[in-house]
Amino acid sequence: MKIRTIIVDDEVLSRRGVELRLRGCADFEIVAQCANGREALAAIQQYKPDLVFLDIQMPGMTGLEVLAHLPQESLPVLVFVTAYDQYAIQAFEARAVDYLLKPIDDARFDATLMRVREHMRARTAAEQRDRLMQVIAEITGCGELVLDEILAHGRKAIEGRWPEVLPIRQGRETVRVTVSAIQWIDAAGDYMCIHAGGNTHILRGTMKELEELLDPKLFQRVHRSTIVNLRLVKSLRAHMNGEYFLTLEGGHELKLSRTYRDKVEFFLSGSTSRS
Repeated sequence: MKIRTIIVDDEVLSRRGVELRLRGCADFEIVAQCANGREALAAIQQYKPDLVFLDIQMPGMTGLEVLAHLPQESLPVLVFVTAYDQYAIQAFEARAVDYLLKPIDDARFDATLMRVREHMRARTAAEQRDRLMQVIAEITGCGELVLDEILAHGRKAIEGRWPEVLPIRQGRETVRVTVSAIQWIDAAGDYMCIHAGGNTHILRGTMKELEELLDPKLFQRVHRSTIVNLRLVKSLRAHMNGEYFLTLEGGHELKLSRTYRDKVEFFLSGSTSRS
C-alpha cells in the first residue's frame, strides 16, 4: 500500500528536494505539489493524502494557518518543513509526526520517513481494531451499561458513593465487573474496552461517561483514549516531547500523552500507593 503524499512549499527548489528524495522510496506516491496554502487546502480536500510535507513559512497563508483550516478528526500525517528551529515546538504541538530543517539533511530525512512509516502502521492497526471491536460488539450484542439510571439521575442513585461494580450487558447476560480489578480502559471508535482480571469487556459509550462513574482518586485519564488504574502503575518512564510511558503490573505499557502530562503528579505522589 502506497503512502499518498502532498508536498507544500513556496520554494521550487525545496519542493524539488523532497520530491527527488521520495522518488527513491517505492512505498511513497506523490499525488500533488503545492506552492501556497490555498493550493494546499484544495489539494488536501481533493486527494485526501496520507502524508503532507508542509512548509511553515509561506506568504499569504502559513503552514500553521493551513492546519487550522483542516478538519481535526481527519488530519493527514504531517511533517513540517522550516528554516527556523524555533518552530519545532509549534510543530509538535500541532500534532506533526516530525519536522525538517532546511537545508534538509539526507540522514535526517531518512529518519523522518521511518517515523512516518511507523505512524502509518500504528494508525492502520488502530483503524482495523476499531472495525473489529464494532463487529464483535454487533455479533455478541454487548455494548450497554446497566448504569444508565446513574447517569440519568445523578450521583444520588448510588448514595454519593463511587460504584464498586460496573454491570455490563453481554447479550442476554449481565456481567458484573469489579471496579477495583479494572487495569485500564481504552477507546476503540465508538466502543470502550474495559480490561479487568485478564478479560476485556466491550461496551458502547464514551470516555467522559466512564470518567464520571469512576473515582478520580483511583482512575485518571492519561490519553484522549485511555483511562488507567493508578494503583496498578508499577513504573513511569519519560519519553520525548513531554510524553511518558506507564508500565502496569503484568507488564502492559501505556502512553501518557503530553496533553495529560499534568497527571504525572498522580504517579509521583502517594495517590498510587495501596491502602
